[in-house]
Amino acid sequence: MTDVRVEDHSTPIRTPQQLVVVVLLAFLVPILLIVMVVQMVTGGLNVEPGGRAMSEDAVAQRLKPVGDVVLAEAGPTGGVRGGEEVVKGVCQVCHGAGLLGAPKIGDKAAWRPRLAQGLSALHEHAIKGIRTMPAKGGNASLSDAEVSAAVDYMLSQSK
Repeated sequence: MTDVRVEDHSTPIRTPQQLVVVVLLAFLVPILLIVMVVQMVTGGLNVEPGGRAMSEDAVAQRLKPVGDVVLAEAGPTGGVRGGEEVVKGVCQVCHGAGLLGAPKIGDKAAWRPRLAQGLSALHEHAIKGIRTMPAKGGNASLSDAEVSAAVDYMLSQSK
């Protein structure tokens, strides 16, 4: 006779009642664990409506902006600014790095063709704007004399 081995493929669940209990526990245990985690995370947030944390000052402090945007600061109104001061405050941004084709301060070769147009043309271009350069370098509070002084200063640094 041949020897046939029968392997035991039985489970611990033997009755329909045991199956129902296992299925219910498979749904309830994860749900209860999630509820417990949520309670642990949010359990410390007991805020009293009339408490110090909810006062107008405390709420305003939490909601205040991180910083302020300043488009242009008012300069000193004590008189006309000199060319060097205007260049350092306004013109240096583009002419210091040569942004958008602006001639760099100190670059004689870049200033030579512009100076060939004449000093009055340079002043007019700086005051009214030309190509990508905005009028008065983007600072409308500058007077024509201050812009002309800035042009003269940049030329003196580029000779």
